[in-house]
Amino acid sequence: MNKIVAIITGIGEFLKLLWKTIKSIKYFGSTVDKFLAQLFDMCNRTLPVAALISLSIGAVLSLQTGIQLAGYGIQDRIGGIVGVSLCTELAPVMAAILMAGRVGSSITAEISSMTVYEEISALKTMNIDPVRFLVLPRFLACLIALPFLVIYMDLIGWLGGSLVSSMNQTISVSLSSFYNDLSQVVTLSDIMSGIIKSLFFAIAISIISCSVGLLAKGGPREIGNSVTKSVVASFISILLLDYFITRFLILVGLL
Repeated sequence: MNKIVAIITGIGEFLKLLWKTIKSIKYFGSTVDKFLAQLFDMCNRTLPVAALISLSIGAVLSLQTGIQLAGYGIQDRIGGIVGVSLCTELAPVMAAILMAGRVGSSITAEISSMTVYEEISALKTMNIDPVRFLVLPRFLACLIALPFLVIYMDLIGWLGGSLVSSMNQTISVSLSSFYNDLSQVVTLSDIMSGIIKSLFFAIAISIISCSVGLLAKGGPREIGNSVTKSVVASFISILLLDYFITRFLILVGLL
């Protein structure tokens, strides 16, 4: 029962902080420098790892799927399968998980340490709104960085898939055939579905990370506990949102 109450309370705090952050967007002009710093930091943390992950996913997906298709003599359809799989599902989810692990954990650690060492209280004493000063720049930076990361992973993943399909003797699909099929199968709605998912993932990751940090209580040990809570909650929210957003996109005809 205590865990259920804690979950409901956490959802309430999440929605409360989200509403406060949305209302603070009108003050964006005063936080542009912090927004740009956060955006650069997020990209710097995620781009190299994202390239490695997406290249590997595209290569493995092309290898496994291509060999199966080659058994039926339709390996020339590999481009469309790899393209759609990446942009509608794999790239958004993997980018969100990477963002939660690399960026979300860092946000929670930073803000929870400020809470534990009473720096948040000092900001309030100086009449500085922590939501406007700390949460808003991170929220907006995540909203920009994650969709960009998804597109970046799409392109790198397609590259990995095309290289494997052209170099593997069993599949033996040329680069031109791969990208020709990809261009015929992958539509703008497929790409947009991944971007739409990433926007909801970005909201969840940024607000959960900041909310858990602001609610930290106790000593330095609480910082580590807060990071763990934040990452686990972000992962769960990503998986749940992925299912329900996919259902919605199917209903409206985007998938």
